[in-house]
Amino acid sequence: MLITRVITALLLLPLMLGAVFYLSAPLWAAFAWLVVGLALWEYSRMAALRGVAKWLYLAGSGLLALAIYQLPQPLQATVAHGLLLLSLPVWLLLTPLWLSRRWPLPKGGRAMLLGWLLMLPAWLGFVAWRPDDSVASATQLLAVMGLVWVADIAAYFAGKAFGKRKLAPAISPGKSWEGVAGAVLGVAGYTWLVTRLGWLQFDLPMSLLLPLALALTAVSVIGDLLESWFKRSAGIKDSSSLLPGHGGVYDRIDSLIAVLSVSAALRFLLA
Repeated sequence: MLITRVITALLLLPLMLGAVFYLSAPLWAAFAWLVVGLALWEYSRMAALRGVAKWLYLAGSGLLALAIYQLPQPLQATVAHGLLLLSLPVWLLLTPLWLSRRWPLPKGGRAMLLGWLLMLPAWLGFVAWRPDDSVASATQLLAVMGLVWVADIAAYFAGKAFGKRKLAPAISPGKSWEGVAGAVLGVAGYTWLVTRLGWLQFDLPMSLLLPLALALTAVSVIGDLLESWFKRSAGIKDSSSLLPGHGGVYDRIDSLIAVLSVSAALRFLLA
């Protein structure tokens, strides 16, 4: 299993980095939708959407993303900003409430609406952080994605070494508060490094950037827990078997979906 995970990761990482740094803006938007669309497909399976309704939903979601991308620039920006701002109450209010109450996955039209609220802003976040094919834009998107990866890796090793107090045993028994502390420390160091390297195309003082980065660490944890709860609610172990050794696409980008949405919305508010 470990060998399979490593091989899959070694194949996926160059693919993602190549897309981030070398695709044109339209091709990047299409690639990003492929990633998010696969996660939406896996979500639709969890939500028990079936038959023609599921495929119409998925096709309609793709056409909706295409329609947004094809809008004239001022209107496209307005729609994108509106959806990104809508993601803030979804991730900062609705999702923590959802986890605390342990509501089951909705069905039918409510499941479809929830899927849009989760996935469309994430796709817009991919596009907003990498609006063109410049190295600077690619680097700042990589910086945002790196925050999620650093938080995940630091939480894993801290949890393995020190984990005693369970974070959410009814949702994800393997996660601990010690792991969260490790993620916070890892992201704090990563934020300092990214600032020193000049990866971000905006100038915020560390006194503001660090709290924002730590808040995004919490959002990352929430995104992970939400997908774990969806899987428990659906009675499945992985979102799919698309990625050997890793489960599904949604399994791999659950935290990234949350962080991309919230970070892009916050950037818009702070601009």
